[in-house]
Amino acid sequence: MRTILLLLASNIFMTIAWYGHLRHKQAPLFLVILASWLIAFFEYCFQVPANRIGYGAFSAAQLKTIQEVITLVVFSVFSVIYLKEALRWNHAVGFLLIVAAVLFIFKK
Repeated sequence: MRTILLLLASNIFMTIAWYGHLRHKQAPLFLVILASWLIAFFEYCFQVPANRIGYGAFSAAQLKTIQEVITLVVFSVFSVIYLKEALRWNHAVGFLLIVAAVLFIFKK
């Protein structure tokens, strides 16, 4: 569970670093890059321990798959709440196909 919580925290910071500036297009690009880089530092502070703790209980492929699913969930919430973008049916279908991929990754 620690791995999942650390990955969740990591992805929250990552999403803010990568997409948070989209509502501030008037900000100078240099400052946006610097701010994103500083926020991404905290993403790494969670991501690296998550992978270190999780590796062994999960394979590297499983860790990456978990991270990607968490990324989609965090991004979807961020996109709707912060960016005010609607999720459409084709997004849902695409996400479901990714969930199908998860089933194959975790199949023994």
